[in-house]
Amino acid sequence: MTAITLDRLDKTYPAGNKAVDSLSLEIKDGEFMVLVGPSGCGKSTALRMVAGLEEITGGELRIGNRVMNRTPARDRDVAMVFQSYALYPHLSVRQNIGFGLTLRKVPKAEIRKRVDEVAEILGLTEFLERKPRNLSGGQRQRVAMGRAIVREPQAFLMDEPLSNLDAKLRVSMRASLGQLHERLGVTTVYVTHDQVEAMTLGDRVCVLREGKLQQVDTPQRLFDNPVNLFVAGFIGSPAMNFVGAKLVRDDGPHVAFAGHKLPIPAETLSDRPGLDGYFDRDVILGVRPSDFEDSAHANNDWARIEATADLTEELGSEINVIFSIDAPPVQHKDAADLAQDATDGDEGASLPLADNKALWTARVNARARVQAGQKIELAVDNRSLHFFDPKTGLAITN
Repeated sequence: MTAITLDRLDKTYPAGNKAVDSLSLEIKDGEFMVLVGPSGCGKSTALRMVAGLEEITGGELRIGNRVMNRTPARDRDVAMVFQSYALYPHLSVRQNIGFGLTLRKVPKAEIRKRVDEVAEILGLTEFLERKPRNLSGGQRQRVAMGRAIVREPQAFLMDEPLSNLDAKLRVSMRASLGQLHERLGVTTVYVTHDQVEAMTLGDRVCVLREGKLQQVDTPQRLFDNPVNLFVAGFIGSPAMNFVGAKLVRDDGPHVAFAGHKLPIPAETLSDRPGLDGYFDRDVILGVRPSDFEDSAHANNDWARIEATADLTEELGSEINVIFSIDAPPVQHKDAADLAQDATDGDEGASLPLADNKALWTARVNARARVQAGQKIELAVDNRSLHFFDPKTGLAITN
């Protein structure tokens, strides 16, 4: 049994900056756990602490039943796969995969047997006598993974192993990684800044921000039930749309924003009883792009709003309709951090237009054939609205 437990783990550097702040996380035996968050959130530092490559300055780390705080990396029985392949260019694929076993003086016959088995799993059998320079990027990454697998460790630790691959290859390698985990069943901790990668790979996903745990849950629950504005805006692509709004009871419960009013279904009020205390008060409303549709192709009971497309992105089967609403961008630290993350190259919150109106995104069926400058009636699945406290940024639930 190889569970990994992080119990209030801290990492503080000599200058005083805290990279990991009281992180507690229970990674189950055989689980594929993904650590995700924007650049500088502490995810790689946390992984390196588990690997023994960073000193732990507070808290306790357990692998299995052993406390590992002061155990050297070589004695932790974990295998790390890095962003760079770090293959030996003068060695063949066979020699690269078996290098760690050779250092441990494992008998040659055993090394050959284990390398052949791993090569078959990874589809590398026909490349075993080639040098790394004669391999594609995806094949080199599989060799790097093979070098980790052949050791038969208690756990795999992977630090953005696919980030050097092109987009198409990343998709196929994600599928291969998923199949590999199903076959081996080894506890895996995987770091990525790509939330799409996190959602497709993880049994559970841990969202970090400024070294602190925000939420850990299954990908679908993170998407459906984010605990705060930050998680709501970080998880999902395109990002969730936000706006300042007010809950009102006239003509039935509604949420009013930017000249629009959306009815709040009775089941929403029943599922989120905390909303009852927010009527006639300000809230932050969140609407996912996927909860829109062109009204001509939507359920009849969905709410409707009018919009003018400022920009469209045609994706084949779908169209992203980008439109402005008559309200300024949400003023909250969570939203500001998301916007900053967007400027750093990651998915983030909607950016403001020049006249201080927020941009929203609606994802609609390609049959809508909407073009920039065209008016469109959008349907909104008002059963899937999200509500947040404007001061704390926390989701309003119970």
